[in-house]
Amino acid sequence: MPEHHGGHAPQSPSRRLFLRRSSEVAFATAIAVSAGGALISATEAWGLEVEALRPETMKTLILMSRDIYPHDRIADRYYAIAAKPFDAKAAADPAQKEMFETGVAELNALAGPGRYVGVGWEADRVALLQKISGQPMFETVRATLVVSLYNQKEIWPIFGYEGESFSKGGYIHRGFDDLDWL
Repeated sequence: MPEHHGGHAPQSPSRRLFLRRSSEVAFATAIAVSAGGALISATEAWGLEVEALRPETMKTLILMSRDIYPHDRIADRYYAIAAKPFDAKAAADPAQKEMFETGVAELNALAGPGRYVGVGWEADRVALLQKISGQPMFETVRATLVVSLYNQKEIWPIFGYEGESFSKGGYIHRGFDDLDWL
């Protein structure tokens, strides 16, 4: 029989927490690596061609991207688009390719037998990222994502951002202070 502390019954996880954790566990199996080296998401119907990096490395970089800049309402495909520049950097510069491959290998070694994508809890993955936060690979990923994730016009409505305002006369007469989430 479960023990009750302080006279309160144990709380069950909220629906939101359950769904979020279910999606975290499912990430490792939801994105498959094709024979041709592409990443394919069966749950969201998208694919990403990988040219320079190993597909498994790219899969890890996509999940890292979600863990560094987590947004529950942004689909994995937008994180995949944001991670695509890592493959381009690796294709253009062998040193960059080595940095990504070695950095992900070190992250996987820290994660243990299931590798980084097999770690089911976001908090556990974030703890792993904190251990490598000063390394060049982590800093490159973090800095690149600021632009490659948030410059995607398709996700701007999620944040209530309407885009640049100069061509529309500025924000002052267009509700510059109407953000309800800030």
